[in-house]
Amino acid sequence: MKEELTYTEAFEQLQKIVSQMENADISVDELSDNIKKAAKLIKICKDKLTKTEQEINKTLTELS
Repeated sequence: MKEELTYTEAFEQLQKIVSQMENADISVDELSDNIKKAAKLIKICKDKLTKTEQEINKTLTELS
């Protein structure tokens, strides 16, 4: 996984992992690695959403 994913890239990868798990299209051996990867992707998405929210709030405050 490259260092700086966009929100969209991280979310798409996360959706792929979830889909594989829902369809039982994953071996037990891969499950642990994918859970770890999913946790990292969730953090990336959460961090980007938080940063975007802060930027929006800052902009709205400046407009007031």
